[in-house]
Amino acid sequence: MSTPAGFDELIHPATRLSVVALLTATEWADFAFIRDSLSLSDSALSKQLHTLQEAGYLEIQKEGGGRKRRTKVRLTDRGRAAFEGHVAALRAIVDSAGAAQPQPRTEAGL
Repeated sequence: MSTPAGFDELIHPATRLSVVALLTATEWADFAFIRDSLSLSDSALSKQLHTLQEAGYLEIQKEGGGRKRRTKVRLTDRGRAAFEGHVAALRAIVDSAGAAQPQPRTEAGL
C-alpha cells in the first residue's frame, strides 16, 4: 500500500500531532496551556514547537520580559493545511484497511 497524498511525516509523531490538533481549535494558545494540556515538560514542548516553526507550520510570539514573559503560539495557514491533509490521509488509510477486511460469512452463505 502506498502512502496517501497529504500524509505528513513531520506532523505524524504523536507529540507534534497532539500540538497541532490542539492549536486547530484556537487562534492563539499560551505555551503554558499547551504544556499543561499535553502533559509535556517545557523542554519537550519547546523542541516540538521549534521543529514545527522551522517547517513554517507555527508562528511563535514572545511578549513582555523577565518573569512576566509570555509565549503565544498559533498555527499558520500552511500548518493548518498540512494538518488537514494529514488527517485526510490518515482517514484514507483507515478506510482502505476497513475495505480490505473480509466480510463476515452468514449461515446462508456457507
